[in-house]
Amino acid sequence: MYTIKQAAARSGVTVQLLRAWERRYGVVEPTRTASGYRLYDDAAIARLRAMRYMVDHGWSPSVAATHLRELDDAAVGQILGDQAAADNGRAAGATDAASADGLTRRFVDSAAALDEQSFEHILDEMFARGSFEQVASELLMPALVALGEGWAQGKVDVAAEHAAAGAIQRRLGMAFVAAGLPRDEEVVLVGLPPGAQHDLGALAFATAARRAGLGVRYLGADLPINDWLEAVDRTKARAVVIGVIMGRDLQPALKVARAIRELHARVLIAFGGRRAESVPTDDLQPVITLPQDLPSAVEALAVEMAPAA
Repeated sequence: MYTIKQAAARSGVTVQLLRAWERRYGVVEPTRTASGYRLYDDAAIARLRAMRYMVDHGWSPSVAATHLRELDDAAVGQILGDQAAADNGRAAGATDAASADGLTRRFVDSAAALDEQSFEHILDEMFARGSFEQVASELLMPALVALGEGWAQGKVDVAAEHAAAGAIQRRLGMAFVAAGLPRDEEVVLVGLPPGAQHDLGALAFATAARRAGLGVRYLGADLPINDWLEAVDRTKARAVVIGVIMGRDLQPALKVARAIRELHARVLIAFGGRRAESVPTDDLQPVITLPQDLPSAVEALAVEMAPAA
């Protein structure tokens, strides 16, 4: 039998995420010691490892947990066997960093040439490389950064940048819709503060969070403070995620957060994006700053929203 820290280490997840999966989805049911401590057996470890594998490969946690609850231990073992085979295949010659960089360069070159057929084909290649979360964090976001750098250096003009970014936005929009309808309870609002326009990272986060089973409503870019407040009131939101992408987004994001906090003492406020760590948060509790990595950001929000033991 293993303690929760040992179970988390053997499963490859954090203690916080293990607790969230257990409470929210019932993927495992540990035994308890006389003093109330959780204990996990080998079968529970196997189910947690299978859950991690399925989520990493595109399953939403709620669907993965439902599926696992219907399987006996032998079937769970088969999933882990598939994982081992996939890992061996990747070690033998799956996508490495060099080929990912090559896709990024090809995408920017095709954008600069306004070759829509080419950059749509490259997006097809990207989305064939793995789960949504892997593609978004390892391929799409680096491609957007490279696209912006190309514009700044004069290699990509405005028309080309808009066309290529629009193609990515359409793909993200389709993925968001495909993630299914949001839950009615514990609503999470995701959007950008007034004046902020670069919303593709926020849309990717909203998609990944919805795929993880969170009740996401995506509000988009350049949302006035009054509209943020009205959205919180109308949905009775449990949490808001405010994107902070550029330096100029800092003060508008802080104004949104303070306006929400003044009227809603218990709403969880989260800041995400490249400049999120620059936002002062001392007077905004409860508040969190999300990690830059997409899966880690979704995990951090899910853990904060998980009910207490």
